[in-house]
Amino acid sequence: MKTTRSSPLLGRAVRAGAAVAIGAAVAVPLLRRRARLPASATVVACAAGPLGLAVLHPRSRKRDVVMYALQMWAFTMVHELPYDDPERLRARLRIRYPIVADRAIGRGRLPGARLQRALARLPRVAILDRFLTWVHWLWFVEPYAALLFILLRHPARFPRAARQLAAVFDLGCAVYFAAPTAPPWWASEQGHTGEQVRRIMVEVGEGTWGSAWPRMYSALGGNPWAAMPSLHFATSLTAAISLSKTGRAPGAVGWAYALTLGFALVYLGEHYVTDLAAGAGLVTAVRYGEPLAEPAVHAVNRRLQGLERLANG
Repeated sequence: MKTTRSSPLLGRAVRAGAAVAIGAAVAVPLLRRRARLPASATVVACAAGPLGLAVLHPRSRKRDVVMYALQMWAFTMVHELPYDDPERLRARLRIRYPIVADRAIGRGRLPGARLQRALARLPRVAILDRFLTWVHWLWFVEPYAALLFILLRHPARFPRAARQLAAVFDLGCAVYFAAPTAPPWWASEQGHTGEQVRRIMVEVGEGTWGSAWPRMYSALGGNPWAAMPSLHFATSLTAAISLSKTGRAPGAVGWAYALTLGFALVYLGEHYVTDLAAGAGLVTAVRYGEPLAEPAVHAVNRRLQGLERLANG
């Protein structure tokens, strides 16, 4: 009798806790500066959101999609956290090592500077500049468009594709916290590269969007020192690999985009070749490390399933 009476109360308490976790995952990042919350509190709140959703709702395709959306909301908010205190982050900023590595790759010169000198047309912005800038801007859509295609056409493959993409984002974000690294355009502006590396995307953006560009640039540039590894390249590679498993044509589109983006990131001054290599290494680590992480993932899933049964009777 005691267990029967307490179960509904316990179930309601679990549901309430899960709902609070989801609400906090959305609200805490937005309020962190005003409330002066520590970064750790924001990270914990963001991480709790997808877990709360897993407890509150049984497994379904819709829940998978919403859970991934919460995951990406968490990444977007958390990767900006180090830049909440730019001076403190600047004290830990790495600048030299990617310059040294890229000069070794470029035989004494930065590959990005070589490409810009060979292909850019000054002072006029060339068609190539516009094309590669749009390739770069499309990254804000491309990984999610790839997941949407997989969800609609090959739904059985969606959970793993989404899980791998989320892992790439999250591990890359952890590196941004541990070892903030300056991109080539910033290092060049500060006089560290010894040769000019322009940020061509900004030049194209100013000419394309006019007075709206400053607001757009501010919205997109939440942490300018989140450069190593290149998650632009890493996530496009992950999407290409997942698309390749659905068919030859989707795979070809995914790989064409990823390789074009890689070239664009170096040419536009957004990333070093070293950043791209680290991004590719991250993708490899996620793919081959997934079997090693499966026991821990299954253990967490079992606990969440137990709470989900409790919450939903």
